[in-house]
Amino acid sequence: MLMTTTPTIEGRTIRSYHGVVAGEAIIGANVFKDMFAAVRDIVGGRSGSYEKTLRSARETAFADLAEAASRLGANAVVGVDIDYEVLGEKNGMLMVAVSGTAVTLV
Repeated sequence: MLMTTTPTIEGRTIRSYHGVVAGEAIIGANVFKDMFAAVRDIVGGRSGSYEKTLRSARETAFADLAEAASRLGANAVVGVDIDYEVLGEKNGMLMVAVSGTAVTLV
């Protein structure tokens, strides 16, 4: 499934539009990741555990997006938008949402 943030794909013609599709993933942070991230915040550096979790959530959201487009008979998604939101009572969850327009390319 070809996915792009652009409204068109150079060299390809959009034959039909199937509508807006979306994919979401909501992940929770756990106590150990929070603890190690707090240490990283103090001493500096990147939080590899959070990055890995975020990457996994983004991949899940994109897989859901591709599946939704495929169910509509599309072979591409154009105009993809990626959003990140913090959720939960103590902001302990992160949502990754992707959306775009499912299309069939010639």
